[in-house]
Amino acid sequence: MLRNATKGATRRAVTEFSQLPKPGDKLHGFTLLRSKHVPELELTALHLQHDKTGAEHLHIARDDSNNVFSIGFKTNPPDDTGVPHILEHTTLCGSEKYPIRDPFFKMLPRTLSNFMNAFTASDHTFYPFATTNSQDYKNLMSVYLDATLRPLLKESDFTQEGWRIGPENPQAMQAAGADAKPEDKKLVFKGVVYNEMKGQMSDASYLFYIRFQDHIFPDINNSGGDPQKITDLTYKQLKTFHAEHYHPSNAKLFTYGDMPLADHLKEIDAQLGTFEKIKGDIAIHRPIDLSGGPREVKLFGPVDPLVDQNKQFKTSVSWVLGETSDVVESFSLALISALLTDGYGSPLYKGLIETGLGTDWSPNSGYDSSGKLGIFSIGLTGVQETDVPQLKPKVQEILRNMREKGFDRSKIDGYLHQLELGLKHKTANFGMSMLHRLKPKWFTGIDPFDSLAWNETLTAFETKFARGGYLEGLMDKYLLNDNTLTFTMAPSADFGQELVQEEETRLKTKISEVVKSAGGEEQARAAFEARELQLLAEQGKSNTEDLGCLPSVHVQDIPRQKEPVVLRNETGNRVKIQWREAPTNGLTYFRAINTLENLPDELRTLIPLFTDSIMRLGTKDMSMEQLEDLIKLKTGGVSVGYHSASQPTDFTKATEGLIFTGMALDRHVPTMFDLLRNLVVDTDFDSPDAAQQIRQLLQASADGVINDIASSGHSYARRAAEAGLTWDSLLKEQVGGLSQVKLVTSLASRPETDPLEDVIAKLKQIQQFALAGNLRTAITCDSGSVEDNSKALSNFMDSLPANSVSFPRREAPKFSRNIKTFYPLPYQVYYGALALPTVSYTSPQGAPLQILSQLLTHKHLHHEIREKGGAYGGGAYSRALDGIFGFYSYRDPNPLNTMSIMQKAGQWAVNKQWSDRDLEDAKISVFQGVDAPRAVNEEGMGNFLYGLTEEMKQQRREQLLDVTKDQVREVAQKYIVEALDKQSERLVFLGEKRDWVDKSWTVNEMDINGAE
Repeated sequence: MLRNATKGATRRAVTEFSQLPKPGDKLHGFTLLRSKHVPELELTALHLQHDKTGAEHLHIARDDSNNVFSIGFKTNPPDDTGVPHILEHTTLCGSEKYPIRDPFFKMLPRTLSNFMNAFTASDHTFYPFATTNSQDYKNLMSVYLDATLRPLLKESDFTQEGWRIGPENPQAMQAAGADAKPEDKKLVFKGVVYNEMKGQMSDASYLFYIRFQDHIFPDINNSGGDPQKITDLTYKQLKTFHAEHYHPSNAKLFTYGDMPLADHLKEIDAQLGTFEKIKGDIAIHRPIDLSGGPREVKLFGPVDPLVDQNKQFKTSVSWVLGETSDVVESFSLALISALLTDGYGSPLYKGLIETGLGTDWSPNSGYDSSGKLGIFSIGLTGVQETDVPQLKPKVQEILRNMREKGFDRSKIDGYLHQLELGLKHKTANFGMSMLHRLKPKWFTGIDPFDSLAWNETLTAFETKFARGGYLEGLMDKYLLNDNTLTFTMAPSADFGQELVQEEETRLKTKISEVVKSAGGEEQARAAFEARELQLLAEQGKSNTEDLGCLPSVHVQDIPRQKEPVVLRNETGNRVKIQWREAPTNGLTYFRAINTLENLPDELRTLIPLFTDSIMRLGTKDMSMEQLEDLIKLKTGGVSVGYHSASQPTDFTKATEGLIFTGMALDRHVPTMFDLLRNLVVDTDFDSPDAAQQIRQLLQASADGVINDIASSGHSYARRAAEAGLTWDSLLKEQVGGLSQVKLVTSLASRPETDPLEDVIAKLKQIQQFALAGNLRTAITCDSGSVEDNSKALSNFMDSLPANSVSFPRREAPKFSRNIKTFYPLPYQVYYGALALPTVSYTSPQGAPLQILSQLLTHKHLHHEIREKGGAYGGGAYSRALDGIFGFYSYRDPNPLNTMSIMQKAGQWAVNKQWSDRDLEDAKISVFQGVDAPRAVNEEGMGNFLYGLTEEMKQQRREQLLDVTKDQVREVAQKYIVEALDKQSERLVFLGEKRDWVDKSWTVNEMDINGAE
């Protein structure tokens, strides 16, 4: 105990302002330029510069054990070939100190980090991680610095990650030899980034946003890459771009947390010190100049088959505002944006969406302060062609009216109250959120110290506001003019086919160029095939190469015992309460679950619409605008949702119900309870506007759903596959899967004249039982607030209906016998999942199954599905509580190959001679999640939500640490190999229907409108 106390004191010493270095001090090759203490954020920021190279370093010292590191580079893209994005991928494929294939991915199971990734933004690229372990921090910092500054950048890595031309299925072609099928030998464009961006271009929302950026920022090219231009990038251009941009003189480093700054600087200086200073990429691009008057752009995008064919236009109007380096003005413009657009009661929502001009906001709507100049956009999706010209005049009319009317002080106070709660809420990832907040502006020349000055910014705002007319003056200055860009995307039924034709033409052109240089078609094909097989051979070495150069933490570093979360349970006033008393900064967190037995499917599937409706319709006494204002002024948010959970001791059984959540300052807890009760019990489903408002909710949900599926198609595939296996999975699919999508799009497509009486009747039925019955609750708060919260909860319970609800007893669920199901959707790549039933959480076999999922992902599936197959992602997973083991692939160009890999993975695991190191890596990767830092409001939630006691979790912890290689092989044999033999699996794929989707598949059409 004394040792831990000493350690804590040492950590505090390195974060206390008086103990930190002073401006002008020299530390390990760096000079401290300045420092700033920010008491409201409990941190001190230090701005340093590397003496030799000029690299900038921002360190944030804070008493937080979840330490963060990032190195980033200014990477203005020279064209649309995606060179920054492809370089981000290839830097992680091997470096001088770590000359193995993919050290980044091979480090994933050798670290206890809770975050590891890399990101390409529009004009910069950065590589962050977060960990609580000091040795882990040193290990990862070494790998990140070497990967970015000294990558090998092999040509084979460029062709694997960027693009190449090769046979579609080289493994099958190689196995068949002279008898290879023409479809396997067919030459196609390949590459991880190429396929990723093809997937992105399937997303109409992404396409709208990126094309808008092309026109509002013509000086900044597409850093992610346009597939039509990616194939113009050469290996030489990639290497040149790295040499010019990935240099310390062009770098910004960020460190955060309670680890000593001196230790960081020592390691960083050792890496940077070998470079000489060069001129960095200092160009900060500005958006288009609109001072000459209005401009209009119209282009075409894909048709959405799931929504009304007459409401497919997306359109927006944008203004370029002032310098974002003026943080007070930028804060004030963000406030104006929120006041105009945030919530159903906001003037622009009421004037544009409630009136039926569109169904939802366009992806670029709001205030964007990430660039040198701010941009304010208001746009709509789901617009009819005849209504497109009405958007700008309608927006301008609403802005003029708001300028004349002025802004209500209470609405401003609500916004400021949300900021106050944001500061008080103790998150587990504060450092990472701080990085994401500061980084974009830092790269556009904005002083990060200004961005940190919360209280100074608020004080300056209040001073300006007190003088009167401040916000209205900003509207006069920037918005009440016609210096606008109107950007419209029209639907084209030919868009998808035109992409396919363009790719075919481009492919033929590229092949003909190689035919010409190779001396003939046969020679060119031989060259393509030889390169593909050579890449396969190189990829094949990935699983056998010596990884001894990579650093690692060890299982012995993981404590066997985890300190249990102390909970207190009591029953009072017909309610069970779980108390978690902990320091919460004066906040109270509330959750309640109303368990419902035998809930009919027709009601369950409408619960998502019910929870949306009660946040939209208002009550007989209060409009939604008034309710929203009160929520913002008095709480950190309240919500109602659907909840289901498998039983820890029997995964075939499940409970379901409604979950209620809220957060508020201790003094506002009674108001929070009143709001929850009013929203649930008093929402007026009989109001004259109810049917139209519910229709608008449905249309907004349907409008973007095709893009939601595109961004997480593997999750939808997993839900659909798992729904054929367990009761809990079936429930979750009904409320959050493709069947829910089908219901919403079907309801949204009903005629405007339909009063939705059947739907509203069911929503009123849900309202009757939502808060009736026996609630169980969980409250997390400071010890000093328990008594007041207990009284407030008792009063809340007294105000609720006392009657309980009962439904007719239902039969046991009948699961679909369809082993293979295909959902045709208009994507250029595929998403898939294969799921199998396993064991309950408390079963001793659950731990080896969890270890097996990590072994398969890191030692086999990533290599086969991503590296060789070209998918953006793929792996195995084990859902301990749900009793499911599965496989998935994401943005996958080669689904047949992936299916074969999934089906053979179990036998591969049985045959594999696992090493001690393999097992060690898998255990470490599991504990990344098990021991990840938790926010205070998440403590004790495993017990409350899922019935996982501290004893169950401790037993599971020990079982995971003790898993043996024999146990892994046994569960692979029993739960994968033998289960597949018994046809226990469910296989689901989403994407374009091709010839391979034969009669062995059940085809589940999503297109409720019958569009092609």
